Amino acid sequence: MEGYLQLFRNETDFYNHIVLGSVLPENIWGSLPHVCRTWLRNYVGGIFIYSIIGFLWCFYIYYLKRDVYIRGDVIPSMKTMVLHVRDSMKCLPWLATLPTISEYAVENGWTKCFPRISDVGLFAYFLYTIAYIVFVELVTYWIHRKLHDIKPLYKYLHARHHNYNKQHKISPLAGMALHPLDGAAQGAPHTMALFLVPTHFTTHLTFVFLGAIWTANIHDCIDEKLWPLMGGGYHIIHHLSNRHNYGLYTIWMDWMFGTLSHPVSRATKLN
Repeated sequence: MEGYLQLFRNETDFYNHIVLGSVLPENIWGSLPHVCRTWLRNYVGGIFIYSIIGFLWCFYIYYLKRDVYIRGDVIPSMKTMVLHVRDSMKCLPWLATLPTISEYAVENGWTKCFPRISDVGLFAYFLYTIAYIVFVELVTYWIHRKLHDIKPLYKYLHARHHNYNKQHKISPLAGMALHPLDGAAQGAPHTMALFLVPTHFTTHLTFVFLGAIWTANIHDCIDEKLWPLMGGGYHIIHHLSNRHNYGLYTIWMDWMFGTLSHPVSRATKLN
């Protein structure tokens, strides 16, 4: 069993060395306890993903493709985007804590994670991955919905994110502009799934990584349908209405529970 768990530890050590070794001298992080190195890697990695994806995507849709995807009169001001960055930087240290807890639980054998696809076989791997996605989608939907429905949760947690509730107030940099507990609540299904669904560890980390990218994407306000994905066109409706499109990656849960509202494509508007 120790050897089996060591595979998880070896993998997280590898990621720690890749990320931290690329940006910091080893004498800063090398002597830290393993769990602290893991948190620091998640924090540094989160900053890099947020900054690179957010700023590049803003530059592309607001400047290189100005008036192609977003009309010039609804592009957020520089002041608004600075507020997005400020709120996100406050939240990121806390957002890095949840995946650190997940990895600690995996390394100690408390979850149903497995390190190699060969441990279960390809067919079972695909079934488990689908179950993982469905679980995350379902639980994230209901957590997000209850953050709106339960007034104290909305007032004290989720309202911070919905301060940005107009198209010219939202940008890819707003995705992580959250109250820390709000971010933890919506990220928790990824962790919860590990205790209930057999999950390939690397696949789990990949979904967490893609989730950070997806968070920027759904706040770009580009109003095209990307069925069945919950793209920016769907998510801007959520910010404007506060009662539709609570889903994460796809629109399926909103469709199932009657909260789906489709965007009108730009071509349809022009016609």
